[in-house]
Amino acid sequence: MSRTGQTLCGAVAATLALAACTTITDSYDRWFGRSAPAEKPAELTSFQEKARARILWQTSAGAAENNVLFPAVYGGSVYAASFAGQLARFDAASGRQVWRTDAQRRLSGGVGAGDQLVLVGTPKGEVLAFDANGKELWKTQLPGEVLAPPEAADGIVVARTGDGRVYGLDARDGKRRWVYQRITPALTLRTHVGVMIYRGAVFAGFPGGRLVALALANGNVGWEAVVALPRGATELERVADVTSLPVTDGRQVCAVAFQGRAACFDILKGSSNWTREMSSVAGMTLDTRYVYVTDDKNAVVALDKANGASIWKQDKLAGRRVSAPLAFRSYVVVGDLQGYVHVLSREDGSFAARIATDGSPITAAPVALDDAFVVQTRNGGLYAITVQ
Repeated sequence: MSRTGQTLCGAVAATLALAACTTITDSYDRWFGRSAPAEKPAELTSFQEKARARILWQTSAGAAENNVLFPAVYGGSVYAASFAGQLARFDAASGRQVWRTDAQRRLSGGVGAGDQLVLVGTPKGEVLAFDANGKELWKTQLPGEVLAPPEAADGIVVARTGDGRVYGLDARDGKRRWVYQRITPALTLRTHVGVMIYRGAVFAGFPGGRLVALALANGNVGWEAVVALPRGATELERVADVTSLPVTDGRQVCAVAFQGRAACFDILKGSSNWTREMSSVAGMTLDTRYVYVTDDKNAVVALDKANGASIWKQDKLAGRRVSAPLAFRSYVVVGDLQGYVHVLSREDGSFAARIATDGSPITAAPVALDDAFVVQTRNGGLYAITVQ
């Protein structure tokens, strides 16, 4: 890869005909609260606090309604959006609003930021680029709804549409530079999964349990790896989609699939380091020692990053639609459907602290700040929280 002395291999992505497919929303939407929960949320258990979670500041970004909206942290600022079209910038240290603008469109997926751009997408397939002062620079129309935040680096904006296609756009004017698409299974989950950009490569998970590394500059395929293989007699049983972002520590990249496995691969070659039976919709994170996954039973699981061995499992949040985790200092942080933020010990998964927000679901993963983290609730609350 660029800046590492190695590059992704130069195999060119074949242009694949997109098969007609059906998306299913029940499992994913039920997880994020758009239909009745599959099970009654577990009662919150009492515990002896080992730390104290404290709200540093709070403000409002506007309601997400029935959408998952991701905030972005970039250049000392927090950017957040509402479904109604409000896009705002806040000072990361104080929460002071720097500016707020009306995009005059419904927004989906939330905010991406990078390469001096602030980026949002719409359900109608538009990608909008703003500068750091909130001025709209350009817009591009894509042939599919944009459900995840676009990302940008090295002069390229990468946006993903709901049909799984990944587009590379020129960061200066939004013109299309490349597109990657692949045949999808007959039945897939409708998700808000985007892409991860790291050192000149784009990493994206797909339906059917595949993880692909693309060259950021031109969309060429570097490698393709199998996170999970579809299994079962029916199309529903065979759904094995990567519905969350991959994560990396610079040496390996890891991903997890619904009804599949968690797996880590060599970041340059795509060769498998390890796999572990696991099913997740929400996603994963990692730190210097462990990989953390929120599984589809709402348990938070820690795995050894070197070999996938099980370290601990926190299963007392059943039915609470737990968000993807964030590794923060010596803790693991998740949000839930009632707006609670749970702080777990990195060592054994025990509860260390808990704090309430506005009572509405936290569906997007917490995002790290310098000495805190930020969560966005469905009602639009934006909270910067630290743990002492």
